[in-house]
Amino acid sequence: MSPATAPAATASSTVPDASDGYLVTDKLVKRFDDALAVDEVSLSIRKGEIFALLGSSGCGKSTLLRMLAGFETPTSGTIRLGGQDVANMPPYERPVNMMFQSYALFPHLSLWDNVAFGLRREGLPRTEVKKRTDEMLALVQLTPYAKRKPHQLSGGQQQRVALARSLAKRPKLLLLDEPLGALDKKLREQTQFELVNIIEQVGVTCVMVTHDQEEAMTMAGRIAVMSKGRVQQVGSPQQVYEYPANRFVADFIGNVNLFEGKLSVDEVDRCAASTPIGEIHVGHAVSGALGMPVAVAVRPEKISISRTRPAGDTPNVFAGKVKEIAYFGSYNTYIVATPQGQRIKVTEPNGSRHELLDLTWEDEVFYWWDTTDAVLLRD
Repeated sequence: MSPATAPAATASSTVPDASDGYLVTDKLVKRFDDALAVDEVSLSIRKGEIFALLGSSGCGKSTLLRMLAGFETPTSGTIRLGGQDVANMPPYERPVNMMFQSYALFPHLSLWDNVAFGLRREGLPRTEVKKRTDEMLALVQLTPYAKRKPHQLSGGQQQRVALARSLAKRPKLLLLDEPLGALDKKLREQTQFELVNIIEQVGVTCVMVTHDQEEAMTMAGRIAVMSKGRVQQVGSPQQVYEYPANRFVADFIGNVNLFEGKLSVDEVDRCAASTPIGEIHVGHAVSGALGMPVAVAVRPEKISISRTRPAGDTPNVFAGKVKEIAYFGSYNTYIVATPQGQRIKVTEPNGSRHELLDLTWEDEVFYWWDTTDAVLLRD
C-alpha cells in the first residue's frame, strides 16, 4: 500500500473521473476464446497528455492499444474520445492514427511522398497536401531530405518520418506501439526527447506502449503499469517509482529490495514490520491488522553502506557481508549478504573520479536507510 502522504494512484478497479478525461475507457474487456487479455481496464487520459502503457510481454498493453485504434473490438466496456463512444467504430472512421514499431514506410516512395500518402488517400486538395506535408517535414527537421528514400536515412530519421506521416492527418489521438524499439540504446535515448518535443509542440493526445521502463519514465507524464490484463497502478513516473502500489509495481519498476515480514507497529504517522533481518521502521502510516503479512520496499540507491556503524540513534541499521561488487561508471553496486541469507543490493554514486568506497569482498559492513525512504506494502 502506498504511504498515506503519497500522491494518489489509480488502480484498474477504480472507475476513473472522466470530468477532465479526453480519452476514457470504462471497464474495458477483451477475451480471445478462454483467454482474458484485457481485464476491466478503466483509464482517464487528459487532452494533450503523453500517457504510457508499461508492462512485460503478454500483459495486455498491445491489445489495449489495438482496441483504442479500432483493430480489435472490445468484448465489453466503453471507449470515449472527446465525449464520443468509439468502441464499435471502424478504424478508418476514428480520428486516430497509429505509428508502428516497424514504421511501415513505403520503400519505393520519397520521404515527402510517404508523409503525403495518407493525405492523398483522403482526397485533400493538392495545395492542402503540399502545405501539410511541408509543415510536417519542417516540424521533424527533415526538409532537406524530402527527396530521399527511407533506406537512405538513419533509424532515427526514419522514425521521425513515420511520426510526421502519423501527424499529417491531424489525428485527435496518436498511438505509438514501441516507437523506439528498433533503435540502438544511444540513439533511442536521444530520440526520446526529440519525440516528446514534437508531440508537445503539436499538442496531440498520445498513448504509447512500451516494455522499456526508462522510455516510459522519460517520455510520459503518467504511466499505467500493467500485468495479466489489469492496470496495477497509474501515476507520474515519480509516483510509481517512489510510491509503488503493490509488490508487483515495486519489483517491476527499477530495482528494489523487498523484505517480507509482519506488521508490528501501526500508528498515525509511522509503522514497522518484523522481518528476518530485524524490525524495519517506516515513516508513514498503514491501515491494517497487527501481524498481517506485509513487505517493505527499499530502493538500492536509498541505502547507505560503511564498515563503521553510523553515529547516533540511526534507525534501520543492519549488518552483513559484501559478496559482490560491480563498477558501472557513474555508480557502484554492492551485494550484501545478511546472516539470514538474504542478498541486499546497494548502489552508491561516484561523484568524482577518485570517490570510491574503501570496501572489498567479504568485508563486514553496516547498511541503513531513513524511515522515509521505505514503503510498506500490503499487496
